[in-house]
Amino acid sequence: MSNNIMRYKDYFAAIIYSEEDNLFVGRLAGIRHIVTFHGESVRELKNAFKEAVDDYLEFCEKEGLEPQRPYSGKLILRINPELHAQIAKKAELGHTTINKWISGALEKELQTA
Repeated sequence: MSNNIMRYKDYFAAIIYSEEDNLFVGRLAGIRHIVTFHGESVRELKNAFKEAVDDYLEFCEKEGLEPQRPYSGKLILRINPELHAQIAKKAELGHTTINKWISGALEKELQTA
């Protein structure tokens, strides 16, 4: 995992360092709500992240809201029919499903990025 990403209870946070404020600053990723936290040290940042996630979940429960979950793993993708046919052919020749073939292609692309 990248050095600027943290994970807790299936929530991820992107981390930046603010030289102006001399702080590490984080924001929960993958949800529409804005949940931020900060710390002067890595230890403070980790604790603040966990506290921010726990506070967010507690707030949602108190307000009767369903907490947003980061990405379900389901993706609806619209592509042109020719590309769809090429992918189906590659998947069939590779003895796999279209979903597994696309997932593997995306993982490979992300590893080289």
